[in-house]
Amino acid sequence: MKLTGMKYGAPILKLANFPIPEILDSNATVDQIDSLIKKRGRCVVKPIFYGGVGKKGKAGLVKIVSNTADALKAKQKLYFAEHTFHNERIQANGVTFEEFIPSSYEIYFNLAVSTITRRVNFTITHHGGVDIEELDKTKIFEGSFDPITGLKSFHIIDALSEINAPAEILSPLTQYLPSLWHLYNDFGFTMLELNPIRIENISGRLTPIACDFKAQFDQDNPQYKRLNIPDEVLHTDLDEFEMEINQLRTYQGQSDVVVLNPRGTITPFMFGGGANSAATEVLSDKTTISSDFGGNPPYEKMFQISSIVFKYWLKNANVLLIIGGKANNTDIYVTFKGIFDALKNYAAKNGKPDIFVVVGRGGPNLIKGMSYAANVLDNLEIPYKFFGYDSSMLEVIQYAVDIDNWMIDKKKA
Repeated sequence: MKLTGMKYGAPILKLANFPIPEILDSNATVDQIDSLIKKRGRCVVKPIFYGGVGKKGKAGLVKIVSNTADALKAKQKLYFAEHTFHNERIQANGVTFEEFIPSSYEIYFNLAVSTITRRVNFTITHHGGVDIEELDKTKIFEGSFDPITGLKSFHIIDALSEINAPAEILSPLTQYLPSLWHLYNDFGFTMLELNPIRIENISGRLTPIACDFKAQFDQDNPQYKRLNIPDEVLHTDLDEFEMEINQLRTYQGQSDVVVLNPRGTITPFMFGGGANSAATEVLSDKTTISSDFGGNPPYEKMFQISSIVFKYWLKNANVLLIIGGKANNTDIYVTFKGIFDALKNYAAKNGKPDIFVVVGRGGPNLIKGMSYAANVLDNLEIPYKFFGYDSSMLEVIQYAVDIDNWMIDKKKA
């Protein structure tokens, strides 16, 4: 499950005592909006989208206004605004009026578990407010820390020093950013991102203010229920495939799926939040679904999930991608047996699919799992390429993209 925006992010950040701007919802009165604008001379009007919806600013859906009349016009325009994200057309449901925070700095900060090292990755830059992919790598720090010890002040100081961040922002960020780790760790998050964090001078003291929020959490982890997220966010419109997969929800293994592009040509089995984020970003409109099937699912569940995925998405796919880092507790043999037994059944009923299989995985019983998969694919005469956990996840995903392009050209010939 994904969340974006400060309507839902603000109460979550309050749990960590992280500073936030004043925020009004769609029901704000004219007097309240006028008072908010007078506070700073401006306010920010944003549409409310359910789920993980990004790139609103690039689409012109974030309005900065300096008077109440313009704020109301922006509300009228954005209340039911439509936005295309990952080839999905999404409609807004309301707006927020947010306090404008003047600042010379915009900080990007992200926490996410690495499926390769099982440590927690953190990314930080003082050149935030933009898509992180647009920045030169020298301006970004990407590191990790042991979840047993947690994120400490020295991690933040070392990271900011390495990218030559201004000295004056070190102290305020080291005071507040570690609290986000406790929020992340205590409430079932798999990803948490603030972009931008603006640095405000409050009575001569620099203070970081979270001005936008993005997060992802595991609905199979009961800790998320303590966030008291409204049902309206959790029960968004699902298509037939998503509803069928959701019926398999149990405490044994995850089964999170979102349809991204029904016309996609790569169907991915993603294992872990890191794989989900990386694959969804790199595959872009080529991917049919976003998924997370980690958490050591038993054979029966993996077989059922795979059968449903193949039923909906394999016919038009060029590439079946199985991607994840090095697992600690997921039995790779059991997982692969479920997937490739389902593929055998699919081929028996529908004929051999014209696909290429790309696997990037690591964990217990990996060799046994890959041997089983190779035997099934050899018997079906389906081409494949396997990568171990020591291969770069991004390179494996890019390999799948290259194979997909090759398959498209081959079918055109």
